[in-house]
Amino acid sequence: MIGVLEHKGQTLDGRDQDDAVLIPITTAQTKLFGTAFPGTVRFIITQARSDELMDDAQADLTQLLRARHRLADGAENDFTIRNLTAIAETAALSARAMGVMLGAIASVSLLVGGIGIMNIMLVSATERTREIGIRMAIGARRRDILLQFLLEAMLLCVIGGLLGALLGVSGAWLVNALAGMTVVVTGGSIALSFLFAAGIGVFFGFYPARQAALLKPVEALRHE
Repeated sequence: MIGVLEHKGQTLDGRDQDDAVLIPITTAQTKLFGTAFPGTVRFIITQARSDELMDDAQADLTQLLRARHRLADGAENDFTIRNLTAIAETAALSARAMGVMLGAIASVSLLVGGIGIMNIMLVSATERTREIGIRMAIGARRRDILLQFLLEAMLLCVIGGLLGALLGVSGAWLVNALAGMTVVVTGGSIALSFLFAAGIGVFFGFYPARQAALLKPVEALRHE
């Protein structure tokens, strides 16, 4: 049978699975690989029918190879069988650890940015105390002042999220162009980043907005 395999990409150790040719085992034994033992090959790759059968397949292969190599009971194996499931689990564990670390870094960044937003809004509320008093004097309610400052805090965070999204998309494009690696930026991830930015603005902007809304109109008008 002659044909072309489906695209698989790289293995966990960096080998390109698409840069491979499959030939009959007898051809490999007799014509391709030169070994000290005619009719042998250096390694064989097998595939189980499902993940649940991996352990059974490994046990059957071990028993078969011991019988073919005529190993006595109790003798050590003169071959090695590697189960790639363990390698995949290790890679998944490393990926999870990396995800947790990146999440911690992102959390610290959000905390620092949120504190910065809160400080900015506190200074803004202090500098605009007289403006707040005038608005209240002409009929603005406390919730109107609260909503105004919350919207301003949210707007600051959304603008920061927009700049961050532009930098992220530009960085992904540069990696694709210069390093030849495929980096995909989805619309869902961008939308999620804007939701987080808006949430940070509301959370850290609530205290300054509430402080501004609780000002008494008379005292606010007297502020210089």
